[in-house]
Amino acid sequence: MTPKAAGAIAVIALLVAVLTLQRLGAGDVCTGNEAVEGVFVQQMVEHGHLLFPVENGNVPMYKPPLFHWTAVAIDRVLGIRKVTAANLRLPSALYAIAGALLTMIFAYQILGLDVAVLAGLTLAASYQYISQGRYGRVDMALCFFESLSLFTFLWWLPRDPTLSGRDARFESNLPALYSLAAALGLGVLAKGPVGAILPGVSILIFMAVEHRGRQILTMLDPGAIILGAALASSWYLACYLGGRNAFLNRQLDTENVGRFFGSLGAMAPWYYLKPILLNSAPLSLLVPVAAIYALLSPIVSSQTGNSEATPTSPHAGGRVAEGDAGGSARSAVRLFAIFYFATVIFFSIAAYKRRSYLLPVWPATALMLAWWIVTVPPPAFRRAAIWSFAALCAGLVVFNFIYIPRAEVQSCRDDSFRPAAEEIARVVAPADPLYVYGFHEEVAPLLFYLDRDAPVLDGRLGDAPPGFIIMPASVWKTHQSEALDFEPVLTSDHGNRHLVLVKRGKSYASNPLHLFADRITALYLAQSTR
Repeated sequence: MTPKAAGAIAVIALLVAVLTLQRLGAGDVCTGNEAVEGVFVQQMVEHGHLLFPVENGNVPMYKPPLFHWTAVAIDRVLGIRKVTAANLRLPSALYAIAGALLTMIFAYQILGLDVAVLAGLTLAASYQYISQGRYGRVDMALCFFESLSLFTFLWWLPRDPTLSGRDARFESNLPALYSLAAALGLGVLAKGPVGAILPGVSILIFMAVEHRGRQILTMLDPGAIILGAALASSWYLACYLGGRNAFLNRQLDTENVGRFFGSLGAMAPWYYLKPILLNSAPLSLLVPVAAIYALLSPIVSSQTGNSEATPTSPHAGGRVAEGDAGGSARSAVRLFAIFYFATVIFFSIAAYKRRSYLLPVWPATALMLAWWIVTVPPPAFRRAAIWSFAALCAGLVVFNFIYIPRAEVQSCRDDSFRPAAEEIARVVAPADPLYVYGFHEEVAPLLFYLDRDAPVLDGRLGDAPPGFIIMPASVWKTHQSEALDFEPVLTSDHGNRHLVLVKRGKSYASNPLHLFADRITALYLAQSTR
């Protein structure tokens, strides 16, 4: 890679870093999906429960732990011992930056510098990619490893589709095959079997379309298979050997089977029509067109607009003939189009859907879209098309820089539990029993800012055990008549959050002032009965 290319790629990677890291912790953690992951990261970082953390004392992890382990590793390196909104989101930001850098490096090697620069700008301009890079969930980790799977496969792929057996094995890149196996295994550790299923199915479809069926056998290297299987199964095997059946049931039944067969709720198959077209408009409007063009185009031009150099071979690290470079480009964009449609169809079939499930297609589609911009226009208009697209991306980058952090703050301004949790923590000592009652929403955001367990009480409020109980003010108003021996000790009103903290019986806290007060009360009662 020349200094010019390295400098251009570094500048765009720095741009993605600015977009994802600036004011990363300004917005509170106020959504259940992010807060749930935050609670598990707290268990790992602050309490050392690295393998089997639970939410609120009894709820097992929703996802495999690769994202959470990444957070732990970062916090250990930085000497951080307390989880905040910023360091909860930091792994996603770093995965987003690494994903953009990986995408540009791959594009430069296969498709040329112009495509590499436009692909990086596309990711920086993508609203979904940048916003999810600022969100403390597992999706960006999955995005990185699914993209790495596709790229390493193409780095491995023999240039000659007719080769098979020993000839194909000699022509292919064996380290890339092992990297592919590792990426698939880590994809499973990021979000479950889907991390290997979608890249794997896309690769198999691609091999059939490209008439490379015999080369599938070349991929079945025993060492690579063992490596991928070991990584993918490691945490699940630890759950099985440790007798953590609740974790396995949550991961394999509820979180995977349940999403396809409706136990988590059913949604219309056309749910993704709007997110597909508008999740990063206007770029997302162009992606389906580029994907169809990539599938239908029989020949991909080798002239990718790179005035600097002919694309370099991913196998030997040197230069290849223009016709071979064109063949590599055609294969790459066809695989990316297959992956795009496979992902959309796969999740459209699922009963339960979320917009962020489409996130992993962005690095591949950014490459495909950039290639389309560079190759479709006639040569006389190619430079104008490239600069026009770059200008569009620049405008969207400015929008993302200004709008996304402000939207994050505004969306949580009236719905955050943080102020109430801070007030409750000043009243309730760490050793005092604390419960929640009457919430009809996910309580993880409250637990995240309490930074402790608060078991959920069911049934009648009058049957609650001694201790402190947090409930919505409306619930307290409704059930106050059945809780005559409850003492309200705090009313917290912040935005849309109206909470009441009540106390039943005396509490035994580790705070010496609490112990002293209880001792004085006991002595007074003993004297008064004499």
